[in-house]
Amino acid sequence: MKLKMDDIARMAHVSKSAVSIAINGKEGISEDTRQKILNIISEYGYTPLRKSRKVHKKGIGEITFLVVTSSGVVQNDYRSLPFFSSLISALSASTSKLEGSLRTVTIQSNELEEKIREVKENSNNGVLVLGTDLDKEQVALIERNLTDVVFLDTYYKDIVADFVTMDNYQGAKMAGEYIISKNYERVGYFASNKLMSNFNERRRGFRDALLEKNLHVDEKYFYYISPTGLEPHDIDIDRLIQDPPQAIFCEDDYIAIRLIKALQQQSNLIVPKDIAIIGFDDIYESSLITPELTTVHVPIEQIALQALHQLYEKSKNEEWVPQKTLVSTKLIKRKSL
Repeated sequence: MKLKMDDIARMAHVSKSAVSIAINGKEGISEDTRQKILNIISEYGYTPLRKSRKVHKKGIGEITFLVVTSSGVVQNDYRSLPFFSSLISALSASTSKLEGSLRTVTIQSNELEEKIREVKENSNNGVLVLGTDLDKEQVALIERNLTDVVFLDTYYKDIVADFVTMDNYQGAKMAGEYIISKNYERVGYFASNKLMSNFNERRRGFRDALLEKNLHVDEKYFYYISPTGLEPHDIDIDRLIQDPPQAIFCEDDYIAIRLIKALQQQSNLIVPKDIAIIGFDDIYESSLITPELTTVHVPIEQIALQALHQLYEKSKNEEWVPQKTLVSTKLIKRKSL
């Protein structure tokens, strides 16, 4: 039985009109309500009813969203992380607008080679792959086995495939330049202890921004930390407050928010008076913490639309050449820096 708008409304405990507003990307409901509705659509799938068969045939159809979980950032509870939740919601909304539906398939990384053919057999209209934790070999394996595939949230220069992700280098370089513009010289860096291409590019961009001004991050101000933890207990606050840097760049907002909480709970240092902090991703929670987090905004909706565009063109155009798309980021100036 196909999911109907009435079903979605009942599951989300909202009106049918609220569901329509969410699906069509219009104003009139809270962001929390919108996310709840789109998450239900993502999980259970929804194809809008159309009166015209002609219009239906032009729809994008059912798109497979392949998620490969691992011990890295994309674990079994990845949906609980704001960035991935927003990405799935954006993909669901964009697919619905194109008269299609999104089917999510989750497999473990150690089962990838075994199950990739099964994914191919059950995916008729192309596959979007969440590539956050994927290494080169895994990307190459998927590319070899799937005909129409676009990788999201990762990028490898030397692999001929379709990629769509944020410009991590540009965003981190912009963050570094903003720190320098504030005349900070003792700069700290909180890095992810999970290796992935996104964080590597952020590290490279930030380093280059400092090098242009003959600055660098001293080893004593460089920290490794989990990029997805919720509690600040894993931060070595004693080491930090003994000789604090003037400003700190965090490789994602989760790290930055935990750092602010740790400083507030375990030290007398005030953000941004004693330590200025900047993050990356602009998740919803970054505007709720006190002080509000200065961060780098990632245009998730644009990434979703671009990925679907490339997937559609790839499937319909025999002359299509694999395209690597980097979507630029922008600086969100708030109170933490």
